[in-house]
Amino acid sequence: MSQQTIEIVVSPTGQVRVETKGFVGSSCKAASEFLLKTLGQATHDVRTAEYFQQPTQSNLTREGA
Repeated sequence: MSQQTIEIVVSPTGQVRVETKGFVGSSCKAASEFLLKTLGQATHDVRTAEYFQQPTQSNLTREGA
């Protein structure tokens, strides 16, 4: 499994984009929730293929550790 990261990109106009990578299922929302609360209301939400994947047993064990 790939490393889990949260990338924050700020454009020259001040728009902020938060991208999660390496998360399976909706765990990305829990991992980035603190940033979304800090930055304010989201204006756009795009879900990647990883969001729709089902966690495997090895994912569940690692996330629970």
